[in-house]
Amino acid sequence: MKAPSANAPLYVTDRASVSPADLDASCRLPALALFAGAAIWLFVASVFTLIASIKFHGPGFLADHAWLTYGRVRPAAWNTLLYGGAMQMGLGVALWILSRLGGAKLSQPILAIAGAKIWNLGVLAGVVAMLAGGSAGFDWLEMPRYASVLLFLGYTLIGVSALATTHRRTLREFYPSQWFLLAALFWFPWVYSTANLLLVARPVRGVAQAVIAWWYAANLQVVWLGLVGLAIVFYFVPKLLERSLHSRYLALVTFWGLVLFGSWSGIPDSAPLPAWIPTLSTVAGVLALVPLLATVLNYRGTVKGKCSVVWTDPSLRFVALGFVAYVVSALMGLAEALPGVSGLLQFTWFVPAQHHLLIFGFFIMVATGAAYHITPRVTGLPVCARCMAVHFWVAALGILLSVMPLAAGGIVQGLKLSQASVPFMDVTHATLMMLRVSTLGDALLLFANFIFLKNIGGVLLRLGRAQLATSWAVATAPAQTPEAAR
Repeated sequence: MKAPSANAPLYVTDRASVSPADLDASCRLPALALFAGAAIWLFVASVFTLIASIKFHGPGFLADHAWLTYGRVRPAAWNTLLYGGAMQMGLGVALWILSRLGGAKLSQPILAIAGAKIWNLGVLAGVVAMLAGGSAGFDWLEMPRYASVLLFLGYTLIGVSALATTHRRTLREFYPSQWFLLAALFWFPWVYSTANLLLVARPVRGVAQAVIAWWYAANLQVVWLGLVGLAIVFYFVPKLLERSLHSRYLALVTFWGLVLFGSWSGIPDSAPLPAWIPTLSTVAGVLALVPLLATVLNYRGTVKGKCSVVWTDPSLRFVALGFVAYVVSALMGLAEALPGVSGLLQFTWFVPAQHHLLIFGFFIMVATGAAYHITPRVTGLPVCARCMAVHFWVAALGILLSVMPLAAGGIVQGLKLSQASVPFMDVTHATLMMLRVSTLGDALLLFANFIFLKNIGGVLLRLGRAQLATSWAVATAPAQTPEAAR
């Protein structure tokens, strides 16, 4: 992980013993399996999110269906978005990047395909269990034990394929994106197994449960999503701009800052814990400004002089918007960590707004841009450029309308809750209009995810038809006589 004295090119094809086309072909089935599953679950998550959003200002909506009550739909929406959509898409992009940067074909693709199927089976089992009332009760960890086992097994199989590919690499020098992705591959099994063991399988007692739940949430959102998402940014921005990353040393600062400070953030200042624990979390949240600043300087130095190109490339637009969302969400997280602000915003809509911006605004957007770049290369079939443009603008407007009203409503909510003379119903009525606007944003995100599902599904359908036509032509071709064959 030591940075060299000079920046190396992002990827030089003549240094690799395998052509880029062969590398893409080796990733075809695993990447498409993960992208297709992610597209389906993103659409499902958007449906659940819209239902939950409507219920908060229209509680009579679908009130007669126990499976669709707010307490069940909301956890199902968040877990489906995170595990079914975000993480699955990130794993598909990670396999392709590791193959490309290593100059080696994807190793053990059968394991990756089997892992994708088991992962989707685990998400399905977990979503059904949550809708049936079988939630574990911890944020981001609501899935029951049997679903968690399937997720862990599926992730392990995909991780083995990724690590074997890295081991067989022909380009020996590590690029910063490889640091981030390899660390993330090891990070999730550790935190996921630990949290499930101490909260679900053999639950600890007392306030230790809350500490472990906060610890897991911070590791999942800040560290894992940050590592994989920034790996995508550091790979695709220089690649699509055809220049080297501005500074590997700044990337190193970002890496160690996420790993060292991200794990301890997220514990509110008012938590009923020994004073040193919230204080340590506050210090870690403030120190997270260091890797954020390093990331911004690295991105700015890389795109300097080519800002116009960023918004003309279809895939790069998604990555650029996602990076902006990452910076804003990180600043929102920093505000939540400050002692004076934490008590004001802790129990308001500001916190869900920050989570939504981090997961959908940052991670889903950068992974979508990467998927739109990878899919034509592994299939040989183009994605509709107009559909990509519509997807981008609808998603951007949806993020804006869903996050900004929630954040503003959270601030208004916190200010009114801090005044003991204001009745609680007045606090609720003050945010109703903002919640309705946020519902409109959720509806736009549903439409954007439908476009993404249509785009990925259309490519898969055309690929299937092409392969079927080829197989039919081979099967119906007239047999040659031995003389003709000679």
